[in-house]
Amino acid sequence: MNVYLITGASKGIGHELAKQLSLEGNFVIGVARTETAMEGIIFIEGDLAETEKLEELMEVMFSMAPANATSFTLINNAATVDPIGRIGTIKSTEITHALAVNLNAPIILSNAFISQLSDFKGTKRIINISSGAGRHAYEGWGTYCATKAGIDHFTRVVALEQIHEDYPVEIVSIAPGIIDTTMQEKIRKSSVQDFPLLDRFIDYKSQGQLSSAGETASKLKAFMTTNAFSKGEEIMDIRDV
Repeated sequence: MNVYLITGASKGIGHELAKQLSLEGNFVIGVARTETAMEGIIFIEGDLAETEKLEELMEVMFSMAPANATSFTLINNAATVDPIGRIGTIKSTEITHALAVNLNAPIILSNAFISQLSDFKGTKRIINISSGAGRHAYEGWGTYCATKAGIDHFTRVVALEQIHEDYPVEIVSIAPGIIDTTMQEKIRKSSVQDFPLLDRFIDYKSQGQLSSAGETASKLKAFMTTNAFSKGEEIMDIRDV
């Protein structure tokens, strides 16, 4: 039995991934801030900003997994684009929250995942959902760009470390492209003053250039369930797969 642990599973890519993986007979546990019901998926209510609770959260998820599990995959999907604004104009509390959700939480969850599965001999994988913002600088996204760049570099470090393990964890940081989600809605509601590229993102929507969450999840699922994962680099873009 393949087990998938997905953060941010109540909407967007996380929601679609959870649904598609469950329909194929996998055991799926989703984490979301709000109580969610979806047939075939176990949901755990949790706020990733509360980082002191994340090791216990991972323990709870493992306790729910079936005894006949042959693989475990952690998908660090949850993220926030806030705060949008030029550095020097945004609130420190919003910066702290973004760092917790986008960077601290994936690192802590990955650390707990690797630690608690150290003796597991089956397939172990971590997928960090990254962004082109981690590889290119965008005005108004200082915090978001920094956290995604951090996730990419963290992934590189873990990949190096796992080479030396008897039962290594495979890890990848993958950018999913530009997707029609609530995050995009939030971006389009920002101001040009806070985000100078606003018009470009409005055009993405009006010109039909946004991928659907379902389409993107399908591509990610195909990538995760084929040997393309093992053959790829640790930093990838789904559009190149």
